[in-house]
Amino acid sequence: MKLAGRRILLGVSGGIAAYKTPHLVRALLAEGAEVRVVMTAAAQRFVTPHTLEVLSRRPVYTDMFAASAEFPVLHVGLAQWAELVVLAPATAHLLARLSCGLGDDLLTTLLLGCPAPVLGAPSMEEHMLQHPLTQEHLRRLEGLGYRWAEPGEGSLASGAFGRGRMAEPEEIAAQVVGHFAGAGDLQGLRLLVTAGPTVEDLDPVRFIGNRSSGKMGYALAAQAQRRGAQVYLVSGPTALIPLAGVEFISVRSALQMQVVLEELFPQMDGAILAAAVADYRPAQVAQQKLKRGEGNLMVELVENPDLAAGLGKSKQPHQVLIGFAMETEQGVERAREKLRRKNCDLIALNNLNEEGAGFAVDTNIVTLVDAAGGEERLPKLSKHQVADRILDWLARRRAGH
Repeated sequence: MKLAGRRILLGVSGGIAAYKTPHLVRALLAEGAEVRVVMTAAAQRFVTPHTLEVLSRRPVYTDMFAASAEFPVLHVGLAQWAELVVLAPATAHLLARLSCGLGDDLLTTLLLGCPAPVLGAPSMEEHMLQHPLTQEHLRRLEGLGYRWAEPGEGSLASGAFGRGRMAEPEEIAAQVVGHFAGAGDLQGLRLLVTAGPTVEDLDPVRFIGNRSSGKMGYALAAQAQRRGAQVYLVSGPTALIPLAGVEFISVRSALQMQVVLEELFPQMDGAILAAAVADYRPAQVAQQKLKRGEGNLMVELVENPDLAAGLGKSKQPHQVLIGFAMETEQGVERAREKLRRKNCDLIALNNLNEEGAGFAVDTNIVTLVDAAGGEERLPKLSKHQVADRILDWLARRRAGH
């Protein structure tokens, strides 16, 4: 059994998908996990505590102030007991409360003091899921290390068809298994990760940049840290929150990133370069704001250094270098050319023209192209799932497979 002895805390909030939680409990128990359930008041309107108590063979916790012989302070005891917290369903209301740091019931209070990682399964109507505030809450929580069992598309409670269905219990259980299977396989690895855009100043007000959100690089840093690596995240300007447990270095321009990478890389076992580094920068940076004048403004651009190629030249035999390539045509051929030119070991290739693989989205579609001639096309996955597939490759490489 793949989860034998693992301690899973299941947090159930008040959405119609709560009817699936008995199946989730059974799926986790079938893999040998020990499951304890905490329910919000609204969750009890959809599934009874007694049902989950019978299935989990443990008391179900609903009351912040309930007496417990096992846990003298209930929310503290449960927070310390859990190895992983699964939130299913994770409603828009629960996500908002967690994002704002509220502790107004047992579940939200224990999560404020819980050191265990969290896997959430969002579930709501599509318009609620796409609401800018819900998306902001998801981003904030993801920045704190939360991971998601991505909601599916299908018939919703309202009768509408759209995205927002909670992932099926078997899918969630599979992610739980994957979480523990990967835990610790990068222990002792010192890993450098880059993320976000670089921006190149024109004057004190304006700059040249790109649309990179940093999500892919932050996902890589989060998953590598979870799997035991000591991670150094070098990030250009993003709206993301620095990750707990990760060494964070903020930069602005390509030249600033180059300085940091050249200083850190010799101490690393590997680097994953997910940042979208600007290829060019203005030849001159105006010291004062450029004023509107007559006619067009001509700006001379000069080429930035190729940071990946620079690290590739200095790479030692024990080091691994992973790069990214965003192409719109002849992707695999160009990825292989980059492998040779930059002396990388792996390129994660994506195509800007594919829906779900562009900038500022939570998913990605990549093809892993390695220097040994291997090629693996992945389906559309969340960026955290893509990160794990890249780290799986790194773990196999490290183990000599």
